[in-house]
Amino acid sequence: MSTNMRRHQKNRQWKVLCFCVSAFFILSQAHGQGKDTADFRVMSYNVENLFDCRHDSLKDDYEFLPDAIRRWNYYKYRKKLDDVARVIVAVGEWNPPALVALCEVENDSVLRDLTRYSALREVGYRYVMTSSPDERGIDVALLYRRHLFKLLSCHSLEVPRTDKQNRPTRDILHVCGQLLNQDTLDVFVCHFPSRSGGAKETEAHRLLAARRVREAIDSIYARRRRPQILMMGDLNDYPHNRSVRLLLDGDKPVLKHLLDGKPGMKPAGSYKYQGEWGLLDHIMVSEEMTRPDAPFHTAEGRAGIFAPPFLLAPDKKYGGLQPFRTYYGMKYQEGYSDHLPVWADFRVLY
Repeated sequence: MSTNMRRHQKNRQWKVLCFCVSAFFILSQAHGQGKDTADFRVMSYNVENLFDCRHDSLKDDYEFLPDAIRRWNYYKYRKKLDDVARVIVAVGEWNPPALVALCEVENDSVLRDLTRYSALREVGYRYVMTSSPDERGIDVALLYRRHLFKLLSCHSLEVPRTDKQNRPTRDILHVCGQLLNQDTLDVFVCHFPSRSGGAKETEAHRLLAARRVREAIDSIYARRRRPQILMMGDLNDYPHNRSVRLLLDGDKPVLKHLLDGKPGMKPAGSYKYQGEWGLLDHIMVSEEMTRPDAPFHTAEGRAGIFAPPFLLAPDKKYGGLQPFRTYYGMKYQEGYSDHLPVWADFRVLY
């Protein structure tokens, strides 16, 4: 073999070696980046009538005024704010959740007081909320921690009425934000129409609300290849009811429930009615987010109902325990809420 041929062969071997080293370095970098993770906890909580003490001239909030039958006053209001803050901090185990969905909050001033003048003031929560046509003036809201969830957009989805004789209900809150890995997360916060008047008689109202959410989710699926969708809230229906099944079933993937069918869940629901526990408060996600290799993922085992002793009280009528309510009928109980909060943990890969 000539000198030139040997030199050419050595150059070729050197280039191959350099390429392999470079490829190994790039792959190592990518693998190392994939190891960076962050925990991301969310919760949903119906706080049972978080009203201030002032009358809103456009709303029927007379029950929650100092001279009304409930005798709602500034002391009770401040205690309620501190109680809600305590629950949020406790659910986060002293690391408050990244996202908090709230149902039954009256207005912007209530959210301002909660985030600025309660124990949450050190957390630095920001919030967005609806301004619904609900006659009582209750809305839904989302608290978020800005370093974990960067707000991109938010808007309200109005729920149509079955006919003009029916009362208007709460809007659905749709929030879009950016995670630490630069991925987009769409969040829906819902409080479907109540069962007041009978479950069957009012079912059509909740079906309309569910269809409104389903339409919005289908629109996201049409625009994005692998959407990340999180839906939380009080649906006033149980997992087997038609309004909930509308969000979970279908020819193409829609949402997966993180709490339905979870074995050994205690208590067996977030709400107790006539001695029976049931799941009215839900957390659902798009199917993509249940894959363990997804950049933002969770699993059924990483969700639950938060039920520490301080949120429970004896059920004197039916036995056992029940949520420690703020009011039982018109009687002030000094409790927290008639619902228990639900939560779920996610992992962000970035």
